Amino acid sequence: MSSMWKGITMSMSDYKSVLVTGASGLMGQALVEAFASSGLTVHAMSRNSAQLEELSSRTGCIVHAVDIADTRALEAIVPQLQVDVLVNNAGTAAAGSVHDGDPAAIDAQVDVNLRAVMHLSRLVLPGMIERDRGHIVTISSMSGHYNFPGHAAYHATKAAIQTFCRQLRIDLFGQRIRVTEISPGRVKTEMFSKALGLDSGDAEGRFFDGYETLLPSDVADAVLYAVGSPRRVNVSLIDLLPTMQVPGGIRIAQARSA
Repeated sequence: MSSMWKGITMSMSDYKSVLVTGASGLMGQALVEAFASSGLTVHAMSRNSAQLEELSSRTGCIVHAVDIADTRALEAIVPQLQVDVLVNNAGTAAAGSVHDGDPAAIDAQVDVNLRAVMHLSRLVLPGMIERDRGHIVTISSMSGHYNFPGHAAYHATKAAIQTFCRQLRIDLFGQRIRVTEISPGRVKTEMFSKALGLDSGDAEGRFFDGYETLLPSDVADAVLYAVGSPRRVNVSLIDLLPTMQVPGGIRIAQARSA
């Protein structure tokens, strides 16, 4: 964890525990490490039980091997936990536009990127409301704010997260429960190799070699900033981009002959 977070524990004194989904990935591991170093009890959730056990031995986190797309499994586990901070980090992506995307991949992205986020929030909120404290952080993507060709389901689900976070803040009006969306640009994780079916070496060469991208620890620092802010402060959105990356741009296609 970066030195800027020395002494942050006192700012988090309202919170005792955090649930991090997608904990076995590089981003999830960085989040678990950051929260564990801050003194919170960390519940780490992922399908990868072997990776979770290694993470637990390294950080002391409590592990839950579960598929977050399985709502019944979540309903059996999450209400038994006291979750003061929920970090919706798990995500999946697949290439494809609406007209040529794989149907199963479309469903998986809706299930993991959106449906699970809504159900996890539903399951932790009663306890947060009763205790009058809590924080829901969701890792979205610049893809939810800026469009580029392909990955239609990914764009759509991440855009829906922004609306969902706004709606949570409206529905929780008057409650001391904060809602934060973290929207990163390119981060050096395994997401590209998984989304495009590349081996790690090909993904490294195509997306990271020669580029100054974000690191998972940068995202973890942003999350800790939001969670560690004074209770009077709700950091509602952090748009976190590499210095050398910009969204947008204008293209125009030539008309095809009739």
